[in-house]
Amino acid sequence: MKIIDLSVSLKAGIASDPKEAKPEIEYTDHIAGAKQMANVFTGLNTKDLKNEEGWASENLKLTSHSGTHMDAPYHFNSKQDNGSAMPTIDELPLENFIGNGVKFDFRHFENGHVITANEVEQELYRINHVLKPGDIVVVNTTAGARYGSDDYLSSGIGMGREATLYLTERGVKVVGTDAWSWDAPFNFTAEKFAKTKDPSIIWEGHYSGTTIPYYQMEKMGNLDLLPDDGFTIICQPINIYKASAGWVRPIAILK
Repeated sequence: MKIIDLSVSLKAGIASDPKEAKPEIEYTDHIAGAKQMANVFTGLNTKDLKNEEGWASENLKLTSHSGTHMDAPYHFNSKQDNGSAMPTIDELPLENFIGNGVKFDFRHFENGHVITANEVEQELYRINHVLKPGDIVVVNTTAGARYGSDDYLSSGIGMGREATLYLTERGVKVVGTDAWSWDAPFNFTAEKFAKTKDPSIIWEGHYSGTTIPYYQMEKMGNLDLLPDDGFTIICQPINIYKASAGWVRPIAILK
């Protein structure tokens, strides 16, 4: 059995998110931790501690979408097309997050391309796979190799509305991408919208989740190490009350 970590390391000071959403991490080292311990235990001399060191800890300032995370349907909208409430990340059915993994390799498409249902069918034909309910589909894009680089946010492709519905209509409930977003990078969509003024192209993959709710991972890692199929993905997200997303450390188990 081989296990592959499908997450990226949560790190401050890199191009992982727009400026206003970048994570911040304040590190407390063992020397500072020793001083904290001395404040807790009256009369303690830090020299009496193991190696004169105390605890190490970190203070993090994050969004629920920092690092590798799982979007809940509530992130896409408050209501489904039928009027029902969209589930938040704490309302998830845990059985959805263990399943057969399927990888689409879309690294040959240029950045900004929006995948169609026909292109999904072509990829399934290439890898000789028939989608089954419960399959977890992950999408390998050029963004996977650019995480932390200045062009990360503008790298990768988007899964369009019809491509996303192609998956969810066949029982796929969980998907993922190594790009910053399931949709095309915003700079490409903004350029198209400036020309067409067509609002249907904005966040079209996400918004398809109001028709058929689904869960999606973003900012995944190491998808290039996966085979096309024949592996298991486990990807339980953190339980945050009434949240639109939760951090996740997905793994692939290769048989």
